[in-house]
Amino acid sequence: MNQSMKIAIAGLSILASIESAWSEVNARSVAAERLVQTPSAEQERTSAIRYRTEKIDGLDIFYREAGPKDAPSIVLLHGFPTSSHMFRDLIPQLADRYHVIAPDYPGYGLSSAPSVDSWDYTFDNIAEIVDTLLERKGIDRYSLYVMDYGAPVGYRIATAHPERVEALIVQNGNAYEEGLREFWDPIRAYWADPSKENGDALRGLLTLDATKWQYTHGVRNVEAISPDNWLVVQPLLDRPGNQEIQLKLFLDYGTNPPLYPSWQAYFREHQPPTLITWGANDPIFPAEGAHPYLRDLPNAELHLIDTGHFVLEEDGALIGELILEFLDRNVARGSTSRR
Repeated sequence: MNQSMKIAIAGLSILASIESAWSEVNARSVAAERLVQTPSAEQERTSAIRYRTEKIDGLDIFYREAGPKDAPSIVLLHGFPTSSHMFRDLIPQLADRYHVIAPDYPGYGLSSAPSVDSWDYTFDNIAEIVDTLLERKGIDRYSLYVMDYGAPVGYRIATAHPERVEALIVQNGNAYEEGLREFWDPIRAYWADPSKENGDALRGLLTLDATKWQYTHGVRNVEAISPDNWLVVQPLLDRPGNQEIQLKLFLDYGTNPPLYPSWQAYFREHQPPTLITWGANDPIFPAEGAHPYLRDLPNAELHLIDTGHFVLEEDGALIGELILEFLDRNVARGSTSRR
């Protein structure tokens, strides 16, 4: 073989190697594109949580929203001293099949927190804010998840618009005198005599130790409770003026027990499908407050869970499964809200 042929063969070999290398590079590039591709519109509409704010009566009202807009809606109403943050893990569980919205009340989470001198912190006013948000969003049919403070907020909305409520999900949210036990004695004293002395006696409920206690008391495994909870909640409680907001709402909670008969009448008359998932070891809203629901809602589904006040922190996956199974049975998939 002469020298020219050897050079030609070597050149062809080099070209073949280059083509092979480029083919491998292109294949890897295509694979990389597949790894980083943008989610489809369908995937985004069902899985992503949106963090939004609506201006209502001069206040910025923050809310989390997820799920298909044409699916039945679930309104998640948080308790004290948290915010929509308490639903951070539940929302993705529900959003594949339901449209979910979770607002922060004024004075909580990322919503505006004006001073008590510039906004009247009452459960009536909070319910009105939430109701306005739902109307602005065009959500005119929904299931209500009520927890702690969410119960007096949600039941005010439900009694004002019973035709809009498709179902109730109750988690340690009180509507009966039996549910107000020893924990409430100093708060009852404040209702009877709203003196500075009685108010100051409640400031201990706003400390870091008290916040940790709310999340950890009565749970099966303290190590299962994320410290992120009090690391998010406590700095918000510690904002200047926020203790006065909380004391105002402690005082206004006294307006709720007189409304219990009207809420119970709503249960009896309208018989909304009701799921009760209650932390059985909760000293704030003990299990004594769960059982009376069955007097007025004999078809309600009651689950007492071996945990504390914030059931979602230890048993969120279980609660999500119970909610999905319950709503799939009781809320028609064809039932949609206008948005």
